[in-house]
Amino acid sequence: MKIAIIGSHGVGKTTLCYDVAALLKKQGKNVDIVKEVVRSCPLPVNKKTTKEAQMWILHTQIAKEIESQGSSDVVLCDRSVLDNYAYLVHKEGRDAALDDLVENWMKTYDFIFKIPISERPRGDNFRDTDQEWQMSIDSLIDELVREHGIDAVRLSDSKEQWAREIMDIISTRKLV
Repeated sequence: MKIAIIGSHGVGKTTLCYDVAALLKKQGKNVDIVKEVVRSCPLPVNKKTTKEAQMWILHTQIAKEIESQGSSDVVLCDRSVLDNYAYLVHKEGRDAALDDLVENWMKTYDFIFKIPISERPRGDNFRDTDQEWQMSIDSLIDELVREHGIDAVRLSDSKEQWAREIMDIISTRKLV
């Protein structure tokens, strides 16, 4: 099973991935987290990103997901190709070939959960803290989800409930 946690930067995806992974491990599942690859990108990111940087991020995400699937019952992705693609679209505009790649790759996720913005991004010496930019990426992610007809579950505004919401949805669909 492959689960993607999507959303703009600074919304809590990484923390949520670890919370969900802990709950799944308590159920005896072998879980691997595909960490956010942007942090290892050797090229400019955030507002200074380039098409080459975003291509590296997009393709590295796919490679990491493929690698992880070979050794785990559950692959939990801290981002998906779609929200990585949103940063490229924001900077460079749409790319028909990548649109097709993203649309097809999104079908490989069993569950997609979208985190809403609940607070300003905090400075961590990596991510940009411009709230307007955060919100524009969030809107673009929502637009891409709609355009591609992606079944993404939007989580509630209650950060404390997110992990439980995810576990309830997964359990209801009887995949765990």
